[in-house]
Amino acid sequence: MHSDKNMIYIVDDDESVCRAIKCLLVTFGFDVKTFNSSDNFFSALPNNAKGCLILDIHMPGLDGLQTLKRIIKSGSKLSVIIITADINSRAKEDAIKAGAIGFLQKPFNDQVLVDLINLAF
Repeated sequence: MHSDKNMIYIVDDDESVCRAIKCLLVTFGFDVKTFNSSDNFFSALPNNAKGCLILDIHMPGLDGLQTLKRIIKSGSKLSVIIITADINSRAKEDAIKAGAIGFLQKPFNDQVLVDLINLAF
């Protein structure tokens, strides 16, 4: 396993999105774990986990913005990139203000995502 710095977590309720992003990132040498909900993510990871989280904004239960705020409030060292199919400039503004390092609209350019992840590290 690589060091924590190469660890990517994906939280998206759409399994096909998780699978596609994981396949892409593995080819770039990242270790990837996927979760279908924020609750599953929080249950599986210690608060001191490091790496980068790719987080869908629209999910049942705890949504992406609530999850981001919880991560920031906990003092976590995770960098967070928000992804969404919704083009709502307010959501982007809220996510960046809350502490996300990036915001991408689906479908996004693979290289743009990888560049953001590298920036996060």
